[in-house]
Amino acid sequence: MEIEKYIVATDQQLIEFVLGGDSIAFEHLFNRYRDSIYQLYIQRTGGNVDDTNDLLQETFVKVFLKLHTYNPEHTFGKWIYTIARNTFIDFTRRRRDDTISIERAGETMGTLPAPDSPTPEEHMITHQNAAQFELFLSKMAPRYRELIELRFFREFSYKEIADQLNLPIGTVKTQIHRAREQLCRYITDHNDRQL
Repeated sequence: MEIEKYIVATDQQLIEFVLGGDSIAFEHLFNRYRDSIYQLYIQRTGGNVDDTNDLLQETFVKVFLKLHTYNPEHTFGKWIYTIARNTFIDFTRRRRDDTISIERAGETMGTLPAPDSPTPEEHMITHQNAAQFELFLSKMAPRYRELIELRFFREFSYKEIADQLNLPIGTVKTQIHRAREQLCRYITDHNDRQL
């Protein structure tokens, strides 16, 4: 597909392209909202550029992995901003939870609602996205891959990762930031090669 077609495509058309395996369309789709999400994070973090970049990368990964769950009855903009907002809420909780005892954290985990079961179509799309994501992960250095898995798949806090890997928390934050940057580069490089 020529680049002009991506530029003039609606959000829904780009989503359909992405779900059909076109990762270049994802880059164009996310770029439409990147600046406004960045500004949202800058405002909410009090101008902290490092936290803002971390949050933006985390949002980028979440949108990529969860695009198959998007409901076209709502605007894509509303959906992506909901992910951005929830990512920020998770970020502030993790910061706060780093000071909560393990026993207390265990008590709150039981109160979370169970997620809805995916449809067979959602399961298939998830599997396709997961396979592509696994390819990107396999290209990463083992330490970065481990950090991504602990942070995003097992949803460990920075403190939990630091404890598990016996590293200072500052080192964990820096390495996770670098791992996310590398993962985003793999995704965008893959998109560039498909152009």
